Amino acid sequence: MLFLLVAIFLLHLSTIIFLIISTANSAWWSAADYSMDIWKQCFHGNGTCATVVYKDLDDCLQAVQASMVLAVIFSCCGFFVFICQLFTLKKGQRFIFTGVFQLLSCLCVVIAAAIYTISFHSKDQTGWYGSSYILAWLCFPLTLISGVIYAILRKRE
Repeated sequence: MLFLLVAIFLLHLSTIIFLIISTANSAWWSAADYSMDIWKQCFHGNGTCATVVYKDLDDCLQAVQASMVLAVIFSCCGFFVFICQLFTLKKGQRFIFTGVFQLLSCLCVVIAAAIYTISFHSKDQTGWYGSSYILAWLCFPLTLISGVIYAILRKRE
């Protein structure tokens, strides 16, 4: 049981780290001379950064930003709830609240990544999706798996 708790703890912690990196790092879209994320666009030549502005897609960008921030918040809340439940749950009870937080985080990540995939760069031929975008899609199955594990897991002594 201790090995399982440590593995779940490390999975949850790594998911939080991946979510923070994918939300904050400027590599959702990359090209030869610039890279951009959901917050800013950085130019490689002169090292300057500018706020990302899409005239027609501002609402979509804000939805992606809000969903990623909510995913980080839900995952962090789930982590703290898990720590609290380790000490307060009675034997035989499930980690339902932690699982719910992880599943909400999973939902927010998939919403953000799907909106970004559908709305942005679909016609761009000069760039490619960056590491933060891939990391966001990787966080989707990780949060889903950990949420399901938490929902199934029972506390034992």
